Amino acid sequence: MARDPDTIQREIEEARDALASTLDRLGTQANPKRLVDNARASAVSKLNQPKVKYPLIGLGALIFLFLLRKIFS
Repeated sequence: MARDPDTIQREIEEARDALASTLDRLGTQANPKRLVDNARASAVSKLNQPKVKYPLIGLGALIFLFLLRKIFS
C-alpha cells in the first residue's frame, strides 16, 4: 500500500525536529565550558570533605616543616 505524500512529509518534518532537539541537547551537554565547570565543582566538593581536607592540610604542614628544616640546616 502506497503512503500519502503529505504523511511522508509530516513524518520527515517530525524526524527533523526530533533530531534537531537531540543535537541541541548533545551540544549543551558536551559544552567544554560546562564540562570544566562541572569538573571544578566536583573537585572542590571532594576537597572540602573532612576526610580529604584534613589529611591534605597535615601533609602540607609536614612538607612545610621539612622545607624549613632543609633551609635552616
